[in-house]
Amino acid sequence: MSASDTHIPDPSRTDVIVAATARLGHDIRIGRFVVIEPGVTIGDGCVIGNHCTIGEDAVIGAGTRIADFAFVGKRPALAKSSTAARGTLAGVVLGEDCSVGSHTVLMAGSVYGDECVVGDNAGVRERCTLGDRVVIGRSVTVENDTTIGDRTRIQTGAYITAYVTIAEDVFIAPMVVTTNDNFMGRTEKRFELMEGCTIRRGARIGGGAHLLPGVEIGEEAFVATGAVVTRNVDPHMVVVGVPAKPVREVPAEELLENQ
Repeated sequence: MSASDTHIPDPSRTDVIVAATARLGHDIRIGRFVVIEPGVTIGDGCVIGNHCTIGEDAVIGAGTRIADFAFVGKRPALAKSSTAARGTLAGVVLGEDCSVGSHTVLMAGSVYGDECVVGDNAGVRERCTLGDRVVIGRSVTVENDTTIGDRTRIQTGAYITAYVTIAEDVFIAPMVVTTNDNFMGRTEKRFELMEGCTIRRGARIGGGAHLLPGVEIGEEAFVATGAVVTRNVDPHMVVVGVPAKPVREVPAEELLENQ
């Protein structure tokens, strides 16, 4: 970005670069060594920390806070072997009153609802859709083409692979692993059969559990800590073990309708 196509809101500052086509609202606080690329829109009352980059065409909702060293709206560079779709991406869209942690990378082409929280060192890939009040914990990875419903919480260190669908009010405990490829990168057949899991409304996944490709976790089901889920789990069912097996129904007092 050359000096000729940029402007700095405060001419006395030489540590901030803002593209001429960026649109900034009122009462925005910008830290040191920040780059705001062309086409960016930042709403009123936002806070941008030190050493941040806001990628091309990003839309940042009013009241959103972005911590130091975050890259919001990064464009992906895909390996030749990647199964992710290629093509032009729109800028990332963050809703109002979101919070983005330090050293976090949010790729272009994804959309976030209002009041989302993304923890430090987390990463969310392209073409993801997150509802309102979603929590993505510290060091969580969310791969491309994933959908996450309102109020879902994904805790520290969980891995959400590509092509996963997670409904509303789901709880995913630390270090959960989801998978989508039974061939683990071998043979061309995998491209036809790659499938992420589906986690229905209100389901709870215990710490360290592993979900195999294509499984469905039913509404309000409970997957115990350390379980390996190899087949679908019925709604309201508690499953435990390796492989996971049903042991009882979730007690009525634990259902969302009774909270």
